[in-house]
Amino acid sequence: MQRPLSEEMRPLYVQEVSGQEHLLASGGLLSSLLQENRPLSLLFFGPPGCGKTTLAKIYMRSFSAEVFSFHPASHGMQDLKQWVQKIKNHPLIYPKSILFIDEIHRLTKVTQDALLPHVEEGVFTLVGATTENPSFALTHALLSRLRVLSFHPLEEKALETILEKALHKIQLLHLPLEAKELLIQDAKGDARHLLNNVETLTSLKLCPSISLDQVLLLLSRKRSLYDPSGDLHYQWISAFHKAIRGSDPDAAIYWLHRMLEGGEDPNYLARRMLRIAAEDIGLADPQAEQVVLTSWQTYERLGSPEGDLSLAKAAIFLALCPKSNAIYTAFTESKKLAQNTSHLPPPPSMIQAATTWMKEEGYGKEYLYDHDSPYGCSGQNHFPPHMERPSFYHPKEVGFEREMKKRKDFFDKIRKL
Repeated sequence: MQRPLSEEMRPLYVQEVSGQEHLLASGGLLSSLLQENRPLSLLFFGPPGCGKTTLAKIYMRSFSAEVFSFHPASHGMQDLKQWVQKIKNHPLIYPKSILFIDEIHRLTKVTQDALLPHVEEGVFTLVGATTENPSFALTHALLSRLRVLSFHPLEEKALETILEKALHKIQLLHLPLEAKELLIQDAKGDARHLLNNVETLTSLKLCPSISLDQVLLLLSRKRSLYDPSGDLHYQWISAFHKAIRGSDPDAAIYWLHRMLEGGEDPNYLARRMLRIAAEDIGLADPQAEQVVLTSWQTYERLGSPEGDLSLAKAAIFLALCPKSNAIYTAFTESKKLAQNTSHLPPPPSMIQAATTWMKEEGYGKEYLYDHDSPYGCSGQNHFPPHMERPSFYHPKEVGFEREMKKRKDFFDKIRKL
């Protein structure tokens, strides 16, 4: 059976690897680890097609060790137990053992917990590879026993080297420069995707020399690395939120468009923008929430792609709004104090005297009706008795909050009279 081109092209030695210079250069972490005399438990983390599995295999081959490649999709706990028992029964035959788990994020919590005692006892060294954020994908106990090596998407220079090697191997030497550039750009840092496209081109057997139009036809289907349920979901929505907070409308609609193209739920994006309006803008522009709500309603009536423009309008409006987190800060600080003083009653004057006994006890007796005061503010205390008056809301000198600051300063002055 003929192996895929990506397997045929998989490097066997470090010198053949393209990319990941930060790990492989002299003094790089992986370069240093490869010189060690004993294997260490490692986790190779990075996007698809960046060389994680390749370098993991090279790393494991650098030791004279028994290697068991475990894949959550094709192996079960029984397979693992049998292998562990084999190396435990023959410690002299298998003095060094490595368990390699590709896509380790697919392991259940129970399976991850089952690995811990063996790793701690040194029964085997654990090497894993994952595309998911380790802090989300693995339990803290297992992650704390692994050294994480972060991989980057392959740069164009590395992809160009891989492409030239592949073309030489399959003897497809006549490929226009523009076609090569398109293949590299479409790969988006993924060598496997690049090689799969090259393999598809050769399987077409159209002619010895493939034209630019044929490559364009192959790449006509749009491809996105985005997974609305994966780690990129959290990374991209964070970038979108921070672009708006940073008053950058161009970056805001850039990340909005990338998420929409990737299949993100537009309603999720609208909900996040509504949160941004409350958290990062607040009373600096009271219209912000209403603009988002109106844009959301427009999207619900039009749907995609027509309604996407309304979401873009909301994102640009929010980005250009004056920013204030005074409401968010006030709410957070007041929450802490409310939790710590939940046992304190309100002032008796603030309590409605609903019964004769309560009236006799003086509830509501000293209450001052604010509308009877000259400025509609009596200045009376509304916090529990004997509590030192706190201050939570500090309006900024931006947007409409300038007006809110004037009002707050005015009422604070009355309270001090």
